[in-house]
Amino acid sequence: MKKADLKKYEQLLLAKRAKLVQEIEELKEDSASTIKDAAGDLSSYSYHMADLGTDAQEREKRFQLAAKSGRLIYHIDEALRRMKEGNFGVCEQCGKEISRARLEAVPHARMCIACKEKEEQQKAGR
Repeated sequence: MKKADLKKYEQLLLAKRAKLVQEIEELKEDSASTIKDAAGDLSSYSYHMADLGTDAQEREKRFQLAAKSGRLIYHIDEALRRMKEGNFGVCEQCGKEISRARLEAVPHARMCIACKEKEEQQKAGR
């Protein structure tokens, strides 16, 4: 892969990583403020059980989003590591080059389309 292409993918990965880190920080701040609000008596009425359940569900949803973003950051970091090692854009299964179209869509991809489809079929067949 050409140096210019690598630089382009590196910039894509770093931009995506920065966006995810920002999203996680916003989720943390939002969760912290919601927990404070729930703990303090900020109103003249008591919370209804359904309201407490909704708050818990929203906290769980934010946790799940943060966890998903954290996993994606891990995959991005691994792609950046592969870049430094010189094997970025090479399928980990078959050793063939990953198509540019795939890397444009999923710059942290570690497998070509064919190998990824095989992996998905094996997971579905369990």
